[in-house]
Amino acid sequence: MSARISNRSLVMGSLRERSTITLVAGLSGFYAAALMMGASILQTLSAGDGSSVGVYLSIVAGVFIGIALYVAAVVITGCVATVIAGRLRQIATLRLIGADSRTLRRDVCRSCGIAGLVGGAIGILVGTLTADIARIWLVHRATLPARAYASVDVRSMFALVAVVGCAALAGYVGSRKVLEVNPAQAMTGVLDAHGTKRAGRVRAAFTVLLLVPGVALLALAMKLREHDSQAGFFVAFLGSVLAGSAVLIGASFIVPRLVALVGHLLGNDPAAQVARRNATADPMRTTRATVGLVVGVTLVTTFASGMKALQDSVAGWDLSPADERHAQQVLSTFSTVLICIVVISSVIAAVGFVSTMSLLVIQRRREIGLLRALGFTTRQVATMVTKEAVALGATAVLFGLLLGVTFGSVGAQSLVGSVNDGFVWGLPAPVLAAIVLCAVALVLVAALPPARRALRITPVQALRVEA
Repeated sequence: MSARISNRSLVMGSLRERSTITLVAGLSGFYAAALMMGASILQTLSAGDGSSVGVYLSIVAGVFIGIALYVAAVVITGCVATVIAGRLRQIATLRLIGADSRTLRRDVCRSCGIAGLVGGAIGILVGTLTADIARIWLVHRATLPARAYASVDVRSMFALVAVVGCAALAGYVGSRKVLEVNPAQAMTGVLDAHGTKRAGRVRAAFTVLLLVPGVALLALAMKLREHDSQAGFFVAFLGSVLAGSAVLIGASFIVPRLVALVGHLLGNDPAAQVARRNATADPMRTTRATVGLVVGVTLVTTFASGMKALQDSVAGWDLSPADERHAQQVLSTFSTVLICIVVISSVIAAVGFVSTMSLLVIQRRREIGLLRALGFTTRQVATMVTKEAVALGATAVLFGLLLGVTFGSVGAQSLVGSVNDGFVWGLPAPVLAAIVLCAVALVLVAALPPARRALRITPVQALRVEA
């Protein structure tokens, strides 16, 4: 009985609300297939030359695919949590007529898994075809030698399994807490305050337990390399993992406060005041909306900052002009390749941010109707949505830039600290400018469609939603 009444569409919402999962899974599948096909081509070339470069590139491809899947999991988790948080009444109805939390959670995981399967399969197919077309074109132009290249990489099936598993696991994590509320709490739309405070204390404890050793390891890594120890980079990597995990766990304490500070720069007109309140009213919702973008920007900035710090360090080494030019050229090329490979993670995060803004407007139809009934003009409603997107997007980008520059510069210092004269900050101006410009475009893309959707809501329609 409970399995039949807990229909997935009642828990996870409409196809529009679930489309983000499919799109994110599709991007992950495309990325995985393209990287694997590229590694397969290079492996074929290296096998013909007796080299093992292709094998190492396959390992590197696996690492970057794992990074993309991690970002995808963060985005899907936030999307699921946002959707379910806006459907507490529907979930309460299912609970009241017999559905239990375990059944509802299983339905969410199944729904996310199906969306991941569809999106991942399409993405892998498109990625494989794209790589094949590019390979055929390069062979035709004699850029690649004619070899017996594989048209399909069977490892893509493992990537598909990983994408589906990632989506299902993200669905479980995103739905676990909100599906454990009892029907009475869900009908009122208010979670257990005691449970929320207890979870906050646990989160704060884990944040401190990870952040303190993470920062200590980053400092130790730089100290080790100053004494010419080869262990510095590995210590820095471990420290970055711990510190980054601490930031993610404690994001609900950090991000809302940063959003509030940015929100004060938007003015004090009625639209700005409502936007500021909406952006910070629910700390967990604010965190879900921005954390994926923070991770994406941090990844790109970390690689760019680290490579820039290395390039700046080379200028202080005792090299001949010819050797210095060669080293700069190699680092510049390597930096460009790394950024191009990792940028898909930021694209996935951007998709999540745009989708979250749309979901927030869909879930606020009643609030928008009340504002319209109280005298808000259509222009003020559009301004409110846009300023909220600006506050959230600008905070995520600035926070990600700060983290990325710190991690990248520390990582570079852990590699070449023994030959540096002091600490070298990696500030790649072109990349930072590009990120800011992309952030402006992202805010516009994230704000305009939801703003148009909000303008189509009449007070009567909105006030009937929960009647």
